[in-house]
Amino acid sequence: PPHNLTYTVTGTAMLWFGWFGFNAGSGLASDGLAASAFAATHFSAAAGALTWPTIEWLTRGKPTVLGTCSGAIAGLACITPAAGFVSPLTAILVGLLASICCYYACTALKAKLGYDDSLDVFGIHGIGGTLGILLTGIFATRAVYDVHGNGNPVGLIDGGGFSLLASQAAVVVATYIFTIVVTLILLKILDATMGLRVTQEGEIEGLDLSQHGEEGYISV
Repeated sequence: PPHNLTYTVTGTAMLWFGWFGFNAGSGLASDGLAASAFAATHFSAAAGALTWPTIEWLTRGKPTVLGTCSGAIAGLACITPAAGFVSPLTAILVGLLASICCYYACTALKAKLGYDDSLDVFGIHGIGGTLGILLTGIFATRAVYDVHGNGNPVGLIDGGGFSLLASQAAVVVATYIFTIVVTLILLKILDATMGLRVTQEGEIEGLDLSQHGEEGYISV
């Protein structure tokens, strides 16, 4: 668990704000498409921030601030591939689905597979991004991204068939293969040089002291 939820909320707010520049600003133009991407980004994050603590409330009896922050980031990660292709209203559904999938990835899936991911990067960014890529193939619409009549491909719901969804799925597979191979190579290099883990004693003592000889929070 995080040691300071105030910092967690502050960091989430900074990410939420910065994500507008990432999604709405990536087209390098101040136009209707940028405004649509801006709204879609905001609505998805808001839906995610509401959905995650709601699931906690229903399953554990108490909603948490950490869950709210996690849901917001899940919504942001998921809407990023789709921000310029789906409507702001559809983005609400994207954020809701992102929170549901990422919540169970960070709890049930992580517990079942037993992988080490203390920050839930894969559970939120990996699963959320993967879902967003696939949902683009389902919800992409010319009403958002075809303002000049360029005949851009549309998603399954808008009558585009499975062609865009199949392309998006191929992107997911290629990305996973590339990422897994490169990550394994990097891990092997690190393991052979500096090692991947600290000792159990060093971890119990705290990495501030065992690795750096200083403390971030000194108690008098």
